[in-house]
Amino acid sequence: MTDYSTIDFSTLEALSADEVVTHSFVRDIPLPSGKTLALITLDNGRDHTRPNTLGPATLIEYGATLDALKARATAGEIDAVAVTGKPYILAAGADLSKVGEIPSKAVAKQMAQLGHYVFGKMKETGVPSFAFINGLALGGGVEVALAADYRTIDSSIPALALPEVFLGIIPGWGGAYLLPNLIGIENALKVIIENPLKNNRTLKGQEAFDLGIADAIFGPANYLEDSLRWADSVLTGTTKVKRANEPGKVERLVKWDAAIGIARKMLESRIGAVALSPYKALDLLKAAKSGTAAEGFAREDDALAELIAGDQFRASIYAFNLVQKRAKKPAGAPDKALAKPVTKVGIIGAGLMASQFALLFVRRLQVPVVITDLDQSRVDKGLDYIRGEIATLLSKGRISSDESNRLNALISGTTDKADFNDADWVIEAVFEELGVKQDVFAEIEQHVSETAVLATNTSSLSVEQIGAKLAHPERLVGFHFFNPVAVMPLVEVVNAPATDDATLSTAMVTAAKLKKNAVITRDTPGFVVNRILAKVLGEAMHAVDTGTPFEVMNRALDPFGLPMTPFELLELVGLKVGAHVLDTHHAAFPDRFFESENLHKLAEHGKIFDRDGKGKITGFDKTAVKIVTPAKGAESHPMTEAEILRRVEDGLADEVHRMLEDDVVHAAEDIDLCLILGAGYPFQMGGLTPYLDRVGASERVFGDTFHHPLIRGVE
Repeated sequence: MTDYSTIDFSTLEALSADEVVTHSFVRDIPLPSGKTLALITLDNGRDHTRPNTLGPATLIEYGATLDALKARATAGEIDAVAVTGKPYILAAGADLSKVGEIPSKAVAKQMAQLGHYVFGKMKETGVPSFAFINGLALGGGVEVALAADYRTIDSSIPALALPEVFLGIIPGWGGAYLLPNLIGIENALKVIIENPLKNNRTLKGQEAFDLGIADAIFGPANYLEDSLRWADSVLTGTTKVKRANEPGKVERLVKWDAAIGIARKMLESRIGAVALSPYKALDLLKAAKSGTAAEGFAREDDALAELIAGDQFRASIYAFNLVQKRAKKPAGAPDKALAKPVTKVGIIGAGLMASQFALLFVRRLQVPVVITDLDQSRVDKGLDYIRGEIATLLSKGRISSDESNRLNALISGTTDKADFNDADWVIEAVFEELGVKQDVFAEIEQHVSETAVLATNTSSLSVEQIGAKLAHPERLVGFHFFNPVAVMPLVEVVNAPATDDATLSTAMVTAAKLKKNAVITRDTPGFVVNRILAKVLGEAMHAVDTGTPFEVMNRALDPFGLPMTPFELLELVGLKVGAHVLDTHHAAFPDRFFESENLHKLAEHGKIFDRDGKGKITGFDKTAVKIVTPAKGAESHPMTEAEILRRVEDGLADEVHRMLEDDVVHAAEDIDLCLILGAGYPFQMGGLTPYLDRVGASERVFGDTFHHPLIRGVE
């Protein structure tokens, strides 16, 4: 058993200087049977916008409260203990700002031990213990509940989750041991590993109950009263708690290791081996099959300390703050009061991208949306797609029948541009060719009002040049979505030289109403995401063009921890699109960006990989390999994985530094925000710039670092 007497409370209290303390308020509740239950209510004294969090001072106070209740239980004054939260919130876990300030691995371990020490007191009171999960429960908030003997849950809670793996750590206050032993290994893998890696998916009350996390579920109207009555029935023996998902002997002998093995293969194929926290969690879950809780908690202490002190957790907190804070207050955004109202949307084009736009705009803005194209058949095809997607949302219960009818009524199509005359916002989704976009806007400007905003979804063309034929270029703004439109959270809002503040403000407000995170960029080739992608893809093609085998190049960038290799990304975006992006950047920056004639040949061929019937990669296509192999007698300069990695690291450090010098965005943080939200760069790396600092590329290229101090772990 861990010796908690070694915890240095004075060191931990020093971390709580400005902590918003969640206090433990106790009141005695007389139960119908005549027994007395002491109810602890966790409450930080703030409104629902500031959830309860669990910093050092909070934990120490909670522990002292449980000590006092143990004394009362020994004296026979109380028959049970329960914990719940303030309205709508149990607890949102550890105070990450405090965890991020931990100065050493030794102190990190002390923080891990403090959680186990305090939560363990719940079972030491000498009386049955309950947790009433009345609202939001994340991370340590879930572990507060797991520490009790019994749990109830409110059916209306907005979210329950153990998101630690998403943040570069593990559930380290009991969750990695207690949860699999409560609900079984397969369910625990879903909650601890699968859900965090699915964009931090959370559970609703009924889902948590169905998994077995809670023993009873009640509606919100009389949740506390019902929970107290249920607790009384447990105390008197009227209710016998049965846990259907609790693992039995067969699961431990047969299913446990098999489930771990399947999960490990899934992780390796999906995220590679760079991210540490999912694999640490997997090791803890495997070990939870046997042994005591104390042994499990000791393993959690060691794993949590190692991860908290490491680079990936610090990078994850940096990334988390970007998404939660910087994305909500975009740098350089003009006053929202300047924004024009958007009461009708016009979309030029009726293809897949345009149809995705239409569905997003009509769902989020709830205003009329009209699409147009060259002929009625294309318009009708677009409308059919949109209405089919609305029908799918209805069939899945995502929208009601009334909303389905309303959305369908708001969507229309036309070939007559005059129908755009009352649109406040017009966005194009036509072919990525400068002349086409210029002509489209020049035509539509003849039909729209003088106050209408015009938006282009170009991914790499100059917004200023797109507006060259406009009488009022000040109304044009770049509004670059990422595919798939409904899923990807980023919009690059491109501020062209002529774009006025009212147009820019309208774009930013509209992005927020669409529930997208917007980053303002200068009008420069590729903006942010595609400029970085062009650098990576260009280097990848240059490597194979000059003799490096596909297999070597495909492994070389694994240390970046990216969701896919450059060649997988090329196939995903489309080889022709990739060739166009490289050509655009080579034309703009010929000294730094490669063009690739071979990529055009691959685009004509149509693929790089061989795949099986399920789309899984089985190897490189022989014709693709032949296309890029230098001809006999031609000069060949194959590179090693290490050479490629360093070349790409230094090239990216140079390109990001140039982008910041040219004020493409306001800070390195905006580069990372774009890459996290628009290109899937992992939280555990902090995007791109913290990684470039850590590996020394920044120092090598421009003699400084992007961040001061560096975003890295502690000893």
